[in-house]
Amino acid sequence: MNYGNIKYCDVADGTGVRTSVFVSGCRNRCEDCFNSATWDFSYGKVFDKGVEDEVIESLAPDYIAGLTVLGGEPFEPENQSGVLSLVKRAKERFPDKSVWIFSGFTYEELLSGSRAATDTAKQILEVCDVLVDGRFEKDKRNLMLKFRGSENQRIIDLKATLSSGEVVLMKEFV
Repeated sequence: MNYGNIKYCDVADGTGVRTSVFVSGCRNRCEDCFNSATWDFSYGKVFDKGVEDEVIESLAPDYIAGLTVLGGEPFEPENQSGVLSLVKRAKERFPDKSVWIFSGFTYEELLSGSRAATDTAKQILEVCDVLVDGRFEKDKRNLMLKFRGSENQRIIDLKATLSSGEVVLMKEFV
């Protein structure tokens, strides 16, 4: 897996101050994507054990609320094992910090009916706390929305969703 960027004090991609990892590779290719450079799977640098260690260590300060993984597309099959390793390590080391993940796939597509629907994708969803889902849709762009670019995208409470069996949106962002 490659990454296009890592932001160590990000406030745009989830609640609080976060470390955000932008993985490379995306076949969704949404029109007017804010990060189209990361569509290429070879863009950026290799996300190896040393980089993963740096990301995990960056979560240690009390003022860091958690980790965000976005892209590119974290749920492209080529990225899933690297993403799973990262989010599992983050949750094991810092269980009280939140893990957010963004995807152009909907929650339902991640469970079945898409190239991203794998056992690894399900494991990622079980580890993460919040999923921002859905492709960016240019005609539904809304710059007033928190943590998403178009009105079709949802901010999903994964723990509540997994326990209830129905999609539960984060109340503060509805």
